[in-house]
Amino acid sequence: MSTALSRLLDDSCPPFALLRRRTPGRDHDTVEVLLGPVHEAERLADLPVRELPTLALVPFRQIRERGFDVRDDGTPLSVLVAEEAYEIPLAEALAALPSHSVRVDGGGFDVPDEEYAATVERVIEDEIGRGEGANFVIRRTFEGRIEGFGRADALALFRRLLEGERGAYWTYVVHTGERTLVGASPEVHVRMSGGTVVMNPISGTYRYPAGGPTVDSLLSFLGDRKETEELSMVVDEELKMMCTVGDRGGVVVGPRLKEMSHLAHTEYELRGRSSLDVREVLRETMFAATVTGSPVQNACRVIERYETGGRGYYAGALALLGVDASGAQTLDSPILIRTADIAPDGTLRVPVGATLVRHSDPGGEVAETHAKAAGVLAALGVRPAAPRPSFQGAARLAEDPRVQAALSARRADLAPFWLRMQEPPAAPSGHALVVDGEDTFTAMLAHVLRVAGLEVTVRRYDDPGLRAAALAWEGPIVLGPGPGNPADAADPKMRMLRALAAELLGSHRGGLLGVCLGHELLAAELGLPLIRKAEPAQGAQTRIDLFGAEEVVGFYNTYTAYCAEGAEPAGVEVSRDPVTGEVHALRSAAGGFAGVQFHPESVLTLRGAELLRGLVAHVTAAAVA
Repeated sequence: MSTALSRLLDDSCPPFALLRRRTPGRDHDTVEVLLGPVHEAERLADLPVRELPTLALVPFRQIRERGFDVRDDGTPLSVLVAEEAYEIPLAEALAALPSHSVRVDGGGFDVPDEEYAATVERVIEDEIGRGEGANFVIRRTFEGRIEGFGRADALALFRRLLEGERGAYWTYVVHTGERTLVGASPEVHVRMSGGTVVMNPISGTYRYPAGGPTVDSLLSFLGDRKETEELSMVVDEELKMMCTVGDRGGVVVGPRLKEMSHLAHTEYELRGRSSLDVREVLRETMFAATVTGSPVQNACRVIERYETGGRGYYAGALALLGVDASGAQTLDSPILIRTADIAPDGTLRVPVGATLVRHSDPGGEVAETHAKAAGVLAALGVRPAAPRPSFQGAARLAEDPRVQAALSARRADLAPFWLRMQEPPAAPSGHALVVDGEDTFTAMLAHVLRVAGLEVTVRRYDDPGLRAAALAWEGPIVLGPGPGNPADAADPKMRMLRALAAELLGSHRGGLLGVCLGHELLAAELGLPLIRKAEPAQGAQTRIDLFGAEEVVGFYNTYTAYCAEGAEPAGVEVSRDPVTGEVHALRSAAGGFAGVQFHPESVLTLRGAELLRGLVAHVTAAAVA
């Protein structure tokens, strides 16, 4: 079998890929070799699904297929259509691969540390602080050059990653003829087999101290509120995608600790069932919040504002498509991070990014980008290799009872609804319209409502004919969440949704519920002022008094309605913070409408499903009566 590897050094050999995949059910100590021609495709729907596998290199610009804004840098959707496929034992592959060192000249980040730290501050203040989203991932790129770069260098780098970077989901080298990708990605983008879809949100980065990782320093990391909220936010964001592609929503498994050579991450696994074609699943999951931000659509706009140039393949995906023994489609796809992108002339790029949230420390985020690049840069010889694990090293961390207890405590803070698969009833009892304000939290809302017994239609705020459809709707209507300033009369989205809220309050008899942005617009129509919060509550789990009952709920808001004691609109009950006057929820005393600032569909709202059922029952009570 080593003959297959020796062929790769010959310039007459076709494009190739070597993959070590830690996919469940596979032999992890195996290296796959794929050889075949590479062509370019326009859309994911054009990718072939066949018995011999197809490997697609999906660039970030492909997110345009979802209608999102993205800088078109021309990076192609490249497709290696395997004509030969082999499997080689890992030990045999290591023995056969080149082992020489590869030198990088002139290496450094395109954005200096000080400038990146300043960008972190601007994003927190100008984007998160103005309601544009909960978190954003901003890229910087390590750049250098490998003189005389060739196939042997690519294979030598792959070998060094195999030996030096433990814990990767995929370790790979892909040589298309036009470029070479060498990397070790820790994160599943999406995989599908036998109708089961799996996603793997990873967030929160424990950077190993200079003296090596210890249980005490890990426990400090696990107890950091910023790191906990960061992971919960990306779980919510990927659950939105899972509810879009899954026939029965999704279920959350974990959390777990993913240990790598230079750092460790916290992660969850999301599982669902889908009847969609694998290419449609791939399209609807572009791209993870862990590499974009949330909500994803607006995160793409923020990326445009703060990053120079296109992202190339960074934050995109590799995607291995095929069929199993029964003929069913399969998909296995890691996120393209921790990867060196090398041009034929040896120009090298290693893009990395940090997830910026309201509690981010600029210096810490700078350090995080260095830590994320360290595995690939160590293989390139630019950074020192990670020390071998000691007794107190990372190899033992996840097994420590205190670490396991800390991870279990995080799970206890998640809504039980999302910890098991949920089945909608066979016969819906009504039909709800959900208006999407540019945040696919509405996919989660729709799933919870279906489980509650409703048929659900979701329509975006800018869909033609939405207003006419809403005014004619006979069942409950949910005005959903979305980014932006609800008081900005110059924003076409806010003008449209505010006018729709006013019309529905005045005429709709089927029941009206506002969630987050929808709630703020209802409150404004009822005469309550809208204010910017002193501190954004993006991804904040908070204990509140909700109409006399204590509830633990999840907030994603920068703006809020305000109501002083005794200033409640006539006939309206208001639940508010007794100190700040911020409105948590409101409802008509006679039924008909209600609004909640928090997200009942979020994993952070412990009794969210029960609360949402109660809210729907309240708003529809007047119609039933």
